[in-house]
Amino acid sequence: MQTVSRRDWLRRTSCGFGALSLAAMLAESASAAQNPLAPRAPHYASRARRVIYLFMTGGPSQVDTFDYKPELQRRNGEAIEGTPGIQTQILKGKVLGSPFTWAQHGQSGLWISSAFPQLARHADELCVLKSMYCNSAVHEQAAIQMHTGIFQQVRPSLGSWILYGLGTESRDLPGFITMNPPGIARSKDHGSAFLPAVFQGTRLAVTQRASEAPIRYINNAEISRSAQRTQLDLLGQMNRELEARLVDEQRIEAMIESFELGHRMQARVPELIDLTRESASTLALYGLNQNGPWTSFSRQCLMARRFAEAGVRFIQISIGDWDHHQGIANGVTNLARMVDHGIAGLLSDLKLRGMLDDTLVIWGGEFGRTPITNPVGTGRDHNGAGFSYWLAGGGVKGGMSYGSTDELGWTAAENRVHVHDLHATILHLLGLDHERLTYRYGGRDFRLTDVHGHVVREILA
Repeated sequence: MQTVSRRDWLRRTSCGFGALSLAAMLAESASAAQNPLAPRAPHYASRARRVIYLFMTGGPSQVDTFDYKPELQRRNGEAIEGTPGIQTQILKGKVLGSPFTWAQHGQSGLWISSAFPQLARHADELCVLKSMYCNSAVHEQAAIQMHTGIFQQVRPSLGSWILYGLGTESRDLPGFITMNPPGIARSKDHGSAFLPAVFQGTRLAVTQRASEAPIRYINNAEISRSAQRTQLDLLGQMNRELEARLVDEQRIEAMIESFELGHRMQARVPELIDLTRESASTLALYGLNQNGPWTSFSRQCLMARRFAEAGVRFIQISIGDWDHHQGIANGVTNLARMVDHGIAGLLSDLKLRGMLDDTLVIWGGEFGRTPITNPVGTGRDHNGAGFSYWLAGGGVKGGMSYGSTDELGWTAAENRVHVHDLHATILHLLGLDHERLTYRYGGRDFRLTDVHGHVVREILA
């Protein structure tokens, strides 16, 4: 008797969810070769199992958040000019002292500005990279590089590479989830490029209103079962016709995989995004026991913890706009207030559950800001030559800063960390060798770090 694989059976039958229900009951123990998302062993023992990336769209000012520069205050108002390393034009302006007060926090004495009072209590968990730099001071290009390693060509995103390298620990959820992706990278921040489409991120839209679900379920009350049946049967017919015309079946395979996953998600996702299941004490950690401008971001942080706990490999939350060309004092204050509760709550929650040790939390934007004012005189312009990121958990040393910018915070000066170095370090913490994690495409082997990158071993616990 000729055997038919589950995937062949799916391709040759109607692609409705009725058929998928039957398919889901068949061959539960499919091999890793048949399931590209199956968990895979890392190259070596890892410290982190998952990543939560808090992306601050627009470029937060390092000299107003985590990079304390007393010289800014002493030289406030002084007219200067300079040429940061990645820019060719001469920038002119007046030194702008930080409008925030600074203090040392925790046993480590880490300097943090008054913009983050909640997060400051976690100073001893933070590893601040003060010498980050990239190759562009343009939002789109820098954001694409921060997510994919390079902005000149379309490349897979960080989350896609990690999912490709390790697979996912959850059969019923996407391995890569991005909440409210920023848009400035035009979906490249969660795209899989030439990697198989199954490794791209799944987008969730989370609003300020808790009553609005980020996912519209297949079994929603607005569409009758008969209408759903008609729609899915038509979709199945179109898929089969498309498959017959294609030589490369990757897109059809991705569609089938998404249908299978979507079917399983119907039972799993509603319980994960239902935050009423959380205790009052947990909600209070995130500031969700009160109404405030932080509500939406805090909800996303709590959802990120729930997704991480359920086995999702890479979770990204994005919020902006940190692009403060004017009104730096009010701008940073307002944005920091929106994220401070959620980030502090996330770190506390992960630590209480014993998850911080193997969860790598990352915070930062596409670049930083200049130490001088723009012509308006109340804000800071783009600066990719020197900015700050911080990491927590997942095998990094807490309560430390690494590298430094010059005395004004303009250019990375000591122990410089390029985007490629950050990516190499993230992969290393997950047990992946950035030089061995490759994919053959167009006649050559590609990797996240291109032909660059060094692991920043000094920050490893």
